[in-house]
Amino acid sequence: MFPKIIQIGSFVIPTYGLLVAAGFVAGIVISIRLAQREGLSKEKIYNLGIYLALAGMIGSKLFLLWQDRAYYWDNPRQLFSLSVLQSGGIFYGGLLVAIGVAVWFAHRNRIRFVKLGDVFAPGVALGHAFGRIGCFSAGCCWGKPTSLPWGVTFEDPYSHEIVGVPLGIKIHPTQLYEAVAEALIFVVLYFQYRRKRFDGQILGWYLLLYPTVRFLIEFLRSHEGPGEGMFWGRLSDAQAVSIVLIATGVWLLWLGPYRRRAATPVAATLAPASHGHTRRAAKLSGR
Repeated sequence: MFPKIIQIGSFVIPTYGLLVAAGFVAGIVISIRLAQREGLSKEKIYNLGIYLALAGMIGSKLFLLWQDRAYYWDNPRQLFSLSVLQSGGIFYGGLLVAIGVAVWFAHRNRIRFVKLGDVFAPGVALGHAFGRIGCFSAGCCWGKPTSLPWGVTFEDPYSHEIVGVPLGIKIHPTQLYEAVAEALIFVVLYFQYRRKRFDGQILGWYLLLYPTVRFLIEFLRSHEGPGEGMFWGRLSDAQAVSIVLIATGVWLLWLGPYRRRAATPVAATLAPASHGHTRRAAKLSGR
């Protein structure tokens, strides 16, 4: 489609990179706004956003290399190729590493991890929507052949050279499917935040909604690269991770209300005692 914004000689500004950067800015703005509602430090949230962005980039690259380890073992020079440098990597790899960094940050700053997850989840969904549009511009993460009227055909040789997308074949625009889904998930999570009842609620919904979407879209994505597939090829790597994340999201949504109900009787029994103590103190003091 439009893999390059600017090219001057051999210098190229890729569309993908520009949209990922725009997605990061949009996501961090949303996260800071939500953090202020929680009374969290704006500076800490901004710093964590930078850490998560770096963790996401490193994790996505590492998981890409791991998934295609057989290919890179036979072709070690490709580790330093332009295609690896410009590739977005694997989103789930970046997400898992970023979660690990967030857990460390929460522990170090004595903030509940699920509270941070609630703050960042809507921004992650919005930023990811921008990123998937970038994928569409670059041609990566392409879909299987289709005869549907909204199928797309890539024709730019540069996209084929960098990411390997097939040219001249009508395929599913899976990148746009996911971008639209992520935008809708962002809207749901953002407005759900206004009715938040417990920490972990927004994170739980994100871990339920996005992995479900990803699991379904994976059936329409092309998986021709080396190292693809788990469980004897029945599921892709992303689908296997999606199942784990969906289970985690369900667990968070179940656990939050349970903890809230369990804490209510304690608060109810403490309140009268505290009130009675105040009245006795007032009586003894002659008030």
